[in-house]
Amino acid sequence: MAEVEREFAALGARVRLHARCVDCGHQTGTGADEPVVLASVVKVPLVLEFARQAAYGQLDPAERVVVRQTDRLGGTGTAGCLDDVEMSLRDLARFALSVSDNTAADLLFRRVGVDTVRLLVKELGLDSTRIAGSPRTLLEDVLRDVGATDPASFAAVYPALSPERIRALPTMDPRRTNSGTARDMTRLLALIWTDRAGPPAACALVRSLMAGQVSWHRLAAAFPGEVAVAAKSGTLPGVRNEIGVVRHPDGGRHAVAVFAEVRDLGERRPDLDAAIGAAGRTAVEELRGCCGQPPSPRRTA
Repeated sequence: MAEVEREFAALGARVRLHARCVDCGHQTGTGADEPVVLASVVKVPLVLEFARQAAYGQLDPAERVVVRQTDRLGGTGTAGCLDDVEMSLRDLARFALSVSDNTAADLLFRRVGVDTVRLLVKELGLDSTRIAGSPRTLLEDVLRDVGATDPASFAAVYPALSPERIRALPTMDPRRTNSGTARDMTRLLALIWTDRAGPPAACALVRSLMAGQVSWHRLAAAFPGEVAVAAKSGTLPGVRNEIGVVRHPDGGRHAVAVFAEVRDLGERRPDLDAAIGAAGRTAVEELRGCCGQPPSPRRTA
């Protein structure tokens, strides 16, 4: 893993990485127990809690929800709609994982309860994971921090903020936002992929929705087409994350979590996106063979 650390350092970034075999638990990584900002990765335990409640009959996944203009938080998905949108709770979950829709995630948090997601991560033994709040709660924390009254006034103030001030925002501090560790996230994925995170139907739904993530340019891009990748990304200024499960045709399954903290606050860093995928592949290749599958051939380029 030392070479992975050097590669990220050369890109002006710090990496926390963990990978584990889903079936035997063999592990590798670097900085795996250091706290990291989850960003949109938090949508995985959120959707898992929704899926569990649906499986237990505590809510109807077809329940209709109207996404109104006042609900919109920016980003992708329903944020771009010009009119009110009506969809099911199940489709809110799909939007939250497939296109990382912040508004969908916020409405889902409102329905299933922030406290129940906190209880879930405790139940699953994710001892280093902290659920601070929903997307709207975190946005309100940022608005208060900079003295903005609403998202529009924050958008006007943001360009004038220094990089140091941006890094000091509550959403950038693991102690004040949704946070966890790379090791916790691969544990979460391994539990989902082995039906130990809840009823099998709930785990299957999360697996299916993660397999439908539209963004494939980080972890999935590093593997050939015959390797299945189900993943969830997370992005903030200076933060680039990806967690997922990689399944080879021979049945080998490995959970991977890569968290990159970047000095450059720019939105477009394809070099870092590629480095995240490469780091995940390096970790998986190190573990290949742990359950009897043939080791991956070493790449020469």
